Amino acid sequence: MRKTEALTAMGQHGLLLPARIKAALAANDRLKVYLSVLQCAVTHAGQPENDFLRLDAELAAAGVDLPWLRDMPSSAQLLDGDVVLQECERLVAALAQDLQIMCKPLDATGPGDDALRERAERWQTWFASFRGQRLTPTQVNKFVSGDRTADGDSLHVLVMDLHRRINQLANEISSEEIDGAHVWHLEAEDRPRVAAFMRGLNRTAPLRFDHPGLDTAATRDGQRLILQNDIGENDVHVLVLHVEGRAITLSYSDLHSGRFDFFKTLLAPLGMQWEEIASRANAALNAGKPYTFGTGRLACGDDAQLDAALETIGANIVFLIDWNRARKRLLPFVSKRAAIAVLLDAARAECGHMAWLKAGAETLIYAAMQAAGGGAFRIGDRLDAILGEADAKAFLLETMETACRTQRQGQPIALVADETRLLIGKRVRQHTSGFDLLDEHAGYCHALAQSICDGLMLDALGIPGAARDLAARAKLWERQADHLVMRARDQASRQPQWEPFGQLVELSDDIADALEEAAFLMSLIADGHMQGWNRDVHESVSRLADAVLYATQEHVKALAIARSLSATSDASDSDAFLAASWNVLRSERECDELLRTGRRAILGAISDAPALMLANDLACALELASDRLLVAGYALRAVAFGRTEAKA
Repeated sequence: MRKTEALTAMGQHGLLLPARIKAALAANDRLKVYLSVLQCAVTHAGQPENDFLRLDAELAAAGVDLPWLRDMPSSAQLLDGDVVLQECERLVAALAQDLQIMCKPLDATGPGDDALRERAERWQTWFASFRGQRLTPTQVNKFVSGDRTADGDSLHVLVMDLHRRINQLANEISSEEIDGAHVWHLEAEDRPRVAAFMRGLNRTAPLRFDHPGLDTAATRDGQRLILQNDIGENDVHVLVLHVEGRAITLSYSDLHSGRFDFFKTLLAPLGMQWEEIASRANAALNAGKPYTFGTGRLACGDDAQLDAALETIGANIVFLIDWNRARKRLLPFVSKRAAIAVLLDAARAECGHMAWLKAGAETLIYAAMQAAGGGAFRIGDRLDAILGEADAKAFLLETMETACRTQRQGQPIALVADETRLLIGKRVRQHTSGFDLLDEHAGYCHALAQSICDGLMLDALGIPGAARDLAARAKLWERQADHLVMRARDQASRQPQWEPFGQLVELSDDIADALEEAAFLMSLIADGHMQGWNRDVHESVSRLADAVLYATQEHVKALAIARSLSATSDASDSDAFLAASWNVLRSERECDELLRTGRRAILGAISDAPALMLANDLACALELASDRLLVAGYALRAVAFGRTEAKA
């Protein structure tokens, strides 16, 4: 008599349990692949014109080498609404066999598992009675549906429930623990691998706080070490690692395809190669709720690299818990793409999102926005619309880091709310100063002035194509400057402290308009209207453009100094601001003289009427830009003196 039979006869089921659990876990992998094949076959039968999904990687990972199973989707057909599978009876037999293997560990358990056993027996009775090659839509749904609210009991749900129970048994019968992992039947070389995985897991596990999950089991199966982590409470959210030699095969299933991609991104630095299958949404399949399977492979060069990879994988699992809930809580404040970026940054910073969820998540942010005061936010405002996407993301990450640090130190959650209000107040003050927007607008004005000078220096007037390109760029910059004006008006309408800045931006926009007009006139002149242009005309116009460029540079300098001016500023800062302001004034007076000099040169050299008109208009547009710079400079002085409580 074999030892297993002897032990069974003696009633010593506990001695058989570790081996049965190992076999049951392998059977679970095969059952999931069988059901995936069935799903692919049904999809291909309904859409034969499309290529069917190849499951070679998943079959190999589960240790299934059945050519008839691999080819089943290609031969599937629909007949009167039923799915016809040539090897359907063989598939049913394989399902029955592995379901029986999965149930064997329950032989050693008590009445608490009677319901599971009864459910399995009902399925075995159905398997035994099945004949033929056809499955009705109802039967297909009974196989693969993951909807627990539907009538009846699907095979898929039963397999998931058995899998969970087997994991519980594995934890109960493990012969020892390695840093919290339940392990049995390990070889000596397995222990450092388990320890490496648990080193990463335990480093970040506190970030889940009071959320259940992250139970780990490990055992050896032939030539490979198996590590399994249940992550959270979701039935299909499971991660299994096979380590054979220095190669890692990671099998991962997830209800949310977005979280699957998120996990792939977290592990991207390892260089893991992925092959994934996304089940198709279908009314008859999983109640229209597909989930994603993925298989990743990584070959390591030495033991140190292998341990580092296992540690990295272990450390990143905690960031999958409640990921989708956190993503949804971020969407009122930033875009979907930005929300995922925030969660990635929080994972990389090893603070995660669980503490933020525990502290109130979106209610925390809404309260801080409401407390910002000064009309900074109105009902319906998104955070990124007020702060900009970059600063909104940075603020949300700071909030997550604050929530994590505060709660790990044992501080009350109310402190997180206080610190969040301080953080958003700082961000709002930065954006309500108005100087960021003024600086950006001044940058466009400077770019316009510089491009005109460059065009004259490179003789763009003699190259129509170059002059037209210059005019097109200038128009684009002028439109972007207009958008800044609209933003300033919107801010001024909601925040009284923005009114001086809104007025200043509107005055500054006249500078951009004049410079864009000058660029347009240059394109007209280059288009066949340069009659009479000589060296004196070119030099006089160039000197005028250079003076305007210098004035814009001094205006930019004055803005940079004004940003930091306050009642406590050093006298040197005030002196530097006044010097830049006076340089703008002197440039305007210089431009008046240069315009007169230019007109004399233009009248003395150009007799063609259109060319004369355009040359004069170009000079006038440049001089007008200097006038507008002076007006904006005076408005800036009023803002700056108001900040220092001085008088002009």
